[in-house]
Amino acid sequence: MSRGIFYAALAYTFWGLFPLYFSQVQHVPALEVVMHRTVWALVFLLGVLAVQRRWDWLGAVLRQPRVLAAFAVSALLLSVNWLTYVWAVQNNHLLDASLGYFILPLVNVGIGYFILHERPRRGQWLAVVVAASGVLWLAVQAGHPPWVALILAFTFGTYGLLRKLAHLGALEGLTLETLILAPFAVGGLGVLMWQGQNALSTVAQGDYSTLGWLLLAGPFTAGPLLLFAAGARRNTLTTMGILQYISPSLQFALGVWVFHEAFAPSRLVGFVLIWTALVVYSLEGWLFSRR
Repeated sequence: MSRGIFYAALAYTFWGLFPLYFSQVQHVPALEVVMHRTVWALVFLLGVLAVQRRWDWLGAVLRQPRVLAAFAVSALLLSVNWLTYVWAVQNNHLLDASLGYFILPLVNVGIGYFILHERPRRGQWLAVVVAASGVLWLAVQAGHPPWVALILAFTFGTYGLLRKLAHLGALEGLTLETLILAPFAVGGLGVLMWQGQNALSTVAQGDYSTLGWLLLAGPFTAGPLLLFAAGARRNTLTTMGILQYISPSLQFALGVWVFHEAFAPSRLVGFVLIWTALVVYSLEGWLFSRR
């Protein structure tokens, strides 16, 4: 297994298990959770940079408006994706969120084909067609436009493209994104604290568990994103798209068997098609490497 595939697979595994974390902060509003993720992720990233003494890039980037603008867009996409996902988990829409990340690989393949001019092999196209059939079946079974799924798929698909084309490394790029978001997050938390509505205000009442979980948002957020960025720079978007199925498969399992969300048996057909696509893609890749 190549290093890029390992990084990406590990990132997607962490993301697939994220609902277990968000269930621990179920009582904290989604927007506040996202603001805490931003602040504590920045603290974690600055600590990593301090240990490695990697500050030279920051001054040069701050003098490049185009680079700052590009990362401002990626930071916005990331924050919208986070907010949508946390809201979905907290409001019993984890299966809808998993559908979004099942759609995401198709978005990645489309971006790779039309923008980056990547050319998937025939076996890979077959896997994509089978997966697309499964996603279409799931959307029809839902009976309404899958807004949560579409927002998650297109925001993170576009974010992945911007990170793949970025001139900064994984650590530096993520740090810049969180630096851009941090003033808004700190300001929002300050307003909530002034109003007595911030989750940290419960610490005075002895709720240290909430404080601990919110502090863990830093490494839990930054770690998988660093792995994802490192994997995105080493893999084609088609490969990233197929590996992506690790995350929603885990989310699906958690939604059905841990969080006990309602799941119509007819939807199982769609998931079987998607898992079949994974087998086809993996087998094609193995045969190609043997040749």
